[in-house]
Amino acid sequence: MRLRPMAAAAPFSRAEEEGPSVSLAPDHRTEWGRQATPRRASRWIGFCFIAPLLAFLALVYVIPFLGVAEWSVTLPKPGIGQYERLATDPLVLSVFLRTFRICAIVTFVSVTAAYAIAYVWVRGTLLQRRLTELCILIPFLISVLTRAFGWLALLSSRGLVNTWLQASGLIDSPLQLARNEFGVVLGMTHVLIPFAAFPLASAMRSVDERVLLAARGLGASRLRIFWRVFLPMTASGLIGAALIVFVFTLGFFVTPAILGGGRSIMVAELVYLRMFQSPDWGLGAAVSVVLVLIVGALMAALFRFARPAMIGGGR
Repeated sequence: MRLRPMAAAAPFSRAEEEGPSVSLAPDHRTEWGRQATPRRASRWIGFCFIAPLLAFLALVYVIPFLGVAEWSVTLPKPGIGQYERLATDPLVLSVFLRTFRICAIVTFVSVTAAYAIAYVWVRGTLLQRRLTELCILIPFLISVLTRAFGWLALLSSRGLVNTWLQASGLIDSPLQLARNEFGVVLGMTHVLIPFAAFPLASAMRSVDERVLLAARGLGASRLRIFWRVFLPMTASGLIGAALIVFVFTLGFFVTPAILGGGRSIMVAELVYLRMFQSPDWGLGAAVSVVLVLIVGALMAALFRFARPAMIGGGR
């Protein structure tokens, strides 16, 4: 009776002497390590592919920007005097206020018009979609300079619009349609509507048709479905389109310079004037730095509130 416990205990004592037993269960840590190695390798491969692009961007953007930032605190003498002047000079402040006002107007008009165009592009008939697509894509084949001079030929005192209005007897003297903010807003809106249409169309295509049918089945009118269902579901596209248009508008130079005629100077034109028309490189550099920081903040807001995957309308 005593031999059985001793015999049963013997294997355990030998196992303890030989060391811990090897488990037949899979080692999850080893398996995780094997999975992590290809991931790290793929990350390094991806970084190697993107490294030339990062180096190119640093060469053509970051280094010149640092040089301009250095000018803003060293010309004509070291210090932050140019930034103080930027915050107190009435001329510079008026240019910034005019720029933000024009940007807000252009953004509102462009996004509103682009929303209607994108709606027809996505939900219209086949013929309507094809015509709308042509109207959106054809302007990309025409340069901004050509379009600006085209609007100048239409809106000037002796342009086609004033000539037709005078010939028809509707007006006695030419209307001032160019060389003012109206011409600038009209020309910039014409350029930026296609850029706003793409994110809006992407957001509209991601709307689930079953949700609209369910709202219709519950007795909601078409107008109520649009305001309470369709518009909120495309809100991310609206935010993305508005931020994109606003950022583009801040850097416009050719269209305001031609259609504004020197009477509606915006920030980009002010930088050009300070850099090339007057020896005031320090102030021009300070304005450039502030403009880049504003654009950077807006781009951060774009990626924060309307991520690239959400610009098309998150579900």
